[in-house]
Amino acid sequence: MNTMNTGRGLQNWKMWIWVALAVPLILDLGLALYLWQGGRGNPREIRAEVGRQTTEAKLLRADVDRGDRIRASLPQAGKDAELFYQQSFLNASTGYSRIESDLGAIAAQAGVRTSGFTFKQIPTKEPGVAQISVTTSVEADYPAVIRFINGIERSKNFYLLDQMELRSVSTGGLSLQLELHAFLRT
Repeated sequence: MNTMNTGRGLQNWKMWIWVALAVPLILDLGLALYLWQGGRGNPREIRAEVGRQTTEAKLLRADVDRGDRIRASLPQAGKDAELFYQQSFLNASTGYSRIESDLGAIAAQAGVRTSGFTFKQIPTKEPGVAQISVTTSVEADYPAVIRFINGIERSKNFYLLDQMELRSVSTGGLSLQLELHAFLRT
């Protein structure tokens, strides 16, 4: 009897060894099958995907680099904005007369006749800045009107041309009705 128990114990022990060896082997085969299924992609598609991801990575890196350059230039941009504000926006105490004088000089130099200038202050949300709407009508031939517009664009004062209406007049010239905006430091 003792040999019989020993034989069964040996058989059980062998069975447990076989199970212990078979389980990792089955798991390895399942893992191999899983990896094989995942890696069965078309090589052309895989290369294309790698190419797309490489391009996307380069674009993202370029965006980050551009952001770094912008961040580095912000102090200079602030200084430039302050310089522009000081040089291009007239002082509010003398602004109206300087605008009228500047636009009158531009009109005279261009050879156009003006109907005078009408000013209207427009409220702004920006502290320290007043926006002025300036309207006028000028009459001249076409080249003179173009010289007047170029003079406004090249003025040392900052003007925004908002509206412009061009009409022909009976004398053969042109009539230009325009509205522009100037800004004053308050």
